[in-house]
Amino acid sequence: MDIERVGLSEWGDALPDSGFEVFHLPGALRVLDDHTDGELQLFVGYNGSQAVAFFPAMVTDRTVGRTVTSPPPSMNVPKLGPLVSSPSPKRRKQEQTNKEFVRGVRDELDLDDSRTVFRFLCSPAYGDPRPYIWDDDAVSVSFTYRLDLADRSPDEALTAASKSLRRSVRDGRDLDVSVSVEGVEAARRVFDQTKERYEEQGRSFTLSWPYVKDLVTWLDERARVYVVRGPDDEFLSGIVALFSNDDALYWLGGTRADYDGTSVNALLHWRIVEDVAAGRPLDSLTGYDLMGADTERLSRYKSKFGADLVPYHVVESKGAPTAMAKRVYEYVRR
Repeated sequence: MDIERVGLSEWGDALPDSGFEVFHLPGALRVLDDHTDGELQLFVGYNGSQAVAFFPAMVTDRTVGRTVTSPPPSMNVPKLGPLVSSPSPKRRKQEQTNKEFVRGVRDELDLDDSRTVFRFLCSPAYGDPRPYIWDDDAVSVSFTYRLDLADRSPDEALTAASKSLRRSVRDGRDLDVSVSVEGVEAARRVFDQTKERYEEQGRSFTLSWPYVKDLVTWLDERARVYVVRGPDDEFLSGIVALFSNDDALYWLGGTRADYDGTSVNALLHWRIVEDVAAGRPLDSLTGYDLMGADTERLSRYKSKFGADLVPYHVVESKGAPTAMAKRVYEYVRR
């Protein structure tokens, strides 16, 4: 396998048609590079002329060492990390491709250096982290909720949801409110509302408006701002959803909001579900990634959707520096 460091244009041309996260897209990576301190490094593994493996990393050099993250912390990116799409149907070939790429990128990034601390939150599509285990890295499991809409309608999905969620959606449809898809100005309202809610709860809110604005702008049709408004066009609540080729991702917003005694957020979520089922903005969409499964407070609500609990792997270096970095990372992430 040949491993090459590439630019964003070549990266975008090489990405497969499916199996990647929205933050693997060149536009999203460009925004992350613009709004973080590190240097974005993109690696592609080639089998001949065919791209079969991908790894985006943010590398930050410091006086005491360096950090390699994928994704960078504090940017509300739930999953990134490596992708391997070996064309061979044979298990042995697939495993060999994965192992060669993981160890090749390890050398490129000098991950074995004692001064290097790394942490990768992998996509669920990356299902074989064993090369990291074999190299004595720490591998753990996190979870997300994914609502599969490939073979069922929104009404069928709603039937499988909890009684309370079904009631929220149906009661919401009877309200004198409207749900629409808006643009950057609405994204600012979602951002401000979310920031205010975090501050009310005494929680750290790490996102900046320029970052959110750039992400919504660069992703274009792959970023949709869903807004629910009252009868006088007043803003009640909103959600920013991002779209890969496969899934919608609940990304920002959805703070609690009521109208006439009824929560309106279920309407927002269900409009996203309806758009995914209808192929908006992409015909290839098959699911809705709700996030929040690792946080008990959030999981109590997200589990009502009847979504599948989907695991993904977290890979990180071991040792005291990593333990300290992890504590800082989790503090910033919360």
